[in-house]
Amino acid sequence: MTKRIIVDPITRIEGHLRIEVIVDENNIIQEAYSSSTLWRGLEVIVKNRDPRDVGFMVQRICGVCTYSHYKAGITAVEDALGIEVPFNAQMVRALMNVSLVLHDHLVHFYHLHGLDWCDITSALKADPKKASELAFKYSKNPIATGADELKAVQERVKKFASGKQGLGPFANAYWGHGTYKFTPEQNLIVLSHYLKALEIQRVAAQLMAIFGAKQPHPQSLSVGGVTCVMDILDPSRLGDWLTKYKEVADFVNRAYYADVVMAAEMYKNEPSVLKGCGVKNFISYEEIPVNKSEFLYSTGIVRNGDISKLLPLEEDLITEEATHSWYKEDKPLHPYDGETEPNYTGFVDADTIGPDGKPIHTKALQLDGKYSWIKSPRYNGEPMEVGPLAAIVVGLAAKNPRITKIATQFLEDTGLPVEALFTTLGRTAARVLECKLSADYGIEAFNSLVENLKTGDQATCAPYKIDNNKEYKGRYIGNVPRGMLSHWIRIKNGVVQNYQCVVPSTWNAGPKDSKEQMGPYEASLVGTKIQDLTQPLEIIRTIHSFDPCIACSVHVMDTKGHELGEYKIDPIAIGCNI
Repeated sequence: MTKRIIVDPITRIEGHLRIEVIVDENNIIQEAYSSSTLWRGLEVIVKNRDPRDVGFMVQRICGVCTYSHYKAGITAVEDALGIEVPFNAQMVRALMNVSLVLHDHLVHFYHLHGLDWCDITSALKADPKKASELAFKYSKNPIATGADELKAVQERVKKFASGKQGLGPFANAYWGHGTYKFTPEQNLIVLSHYLKALEIQRVAAQLMAIFGAKQPHPQSLSVGGVTCVMDILDPSRLGDWLTKYKEVADFVNRAYYADVVMAAEMYKNEPSVLKGCGVKNFISYEEIPVNKSEFLYSTGIVRNGDISKLLPLEEDLITEEATHSWYKEDKPLHPYDGETEPNYTGFVDADTIGPDGKPIHTKALQLDGKYSWIKSPRYNGEPMEVGPLAAIVVGLAAKNPRITKIATQFLEDTGLPVEALFTTLGRTAARVLECKLSADYGIEAFNSLVENLKTGDQATCAPYKIDNNKEYKGRYIGNVPRGMLSHWIRIKNGVVQNYQCVVPSTWNAGPKDSKEQMGPYEASLVGTKIQDLTQPLEIIRTIHSFDPCIACSVHVMDTKGHELGEYKIDPIAIGCNI
């Protein structure tokens, strides 16, 4: 007999995501459905606007990866107008990208995903002295793991636990779950790094603000280049960036990397994390130039997990469809021709398992119809995974020297085969490898900027002209913290005629297509065994490994003010939350 399990809302992500699964009598997931349940609008807002304003508007798509959409909006217009951005501006944009990657991935692992691996209550039982000694197994010079520091962390959290609010920010989770594998001492190490990362992420945010003016929502990019001329020419500002960069990079190498190596050791035999890669097609795009000819990331396609072959990426083969999405036009459309006219069909009545394990009657997704505000992107008709795992896999296939060195070292440090990358564990590991890519090699972009300034070249913005009698089209394609992002623009009569964003979480979180092919989220869950239906940590852990950003992946609005749907969420009554 099958049962339906609903996890809504999935927390510790950006936006509103609902996952529904059908499990068999052995609690093994047979079907999975990913749904964004709230909608918003920006692609429509930029229509009929001056294209030079687009970047400032679309960065509001998300409050986390603001720079990603900002740069994408600016670059799409530059591509349409044929603008060649000065080298100084390219390097400054690269440094801001490096800053974003370091900040985003640190926050994701420790504050959004780390608690899927680390049991806080177990850490309270650890021996701080033993934990301190153990930390040297994973790092030659560990951070925040002295016996005195660990004891202070333990006492700090115990104080939370003994207060009126219990564990405070660590309350209402699945502590004690059978799939947690860290020892008490290992949990204490990660807990200490969780708290230390709160300090480091502040430094990483300051890193972005040095050239971006502020973070989030930096303001220093403009069509044609950058506006932070005085910062670039000020040695003290350059030195400030370098100092903060080294501090954050040091934490990545001595804490973040070490913790993931530790996770690889302890979770390498846990079945629920050895799945999570139902779609083995990967797509990535070059990003972060470090000089005039090299990028940290590579462009290409890997199909069926075969890293011996790198296939070229053909932009004309990218489409989005809405067979199972709440939009009117179902047929696959290239982003230049994309449409976002809503067609909300609502929920249906269904039985599910409540948080107490008893059956309850509630509203559920219409599984054979439309069930998400996210579209279904496809490449040549096939679903593709994007993100850090895709960047590492494509980098290996491209024989990218920097990615190959970092990935090879990780496999040697953990003793894992390359096949282990194609799992939830591998996806989590790929994120630290991508973060390490910026931590180890982002300095090359800094050095390139400094060397170019020494030549006397101070250009930061290129001249351009918009001919109102001419039509333009252009795009940005690149790799951001959550994967391959693209913005597509058409300009007519000097204003935006059409604008479409195909974002990483659209690629990964989209519903089934017309061929009933699942997207990466859905396919990653099928076949996973859930130990306790009232505590589906296995679902949470797998989905979090993608670092979902649902706010990024839904951009529709009804400009006529019609009510499309009404939502009332009761997380206690409707399902499991963490």
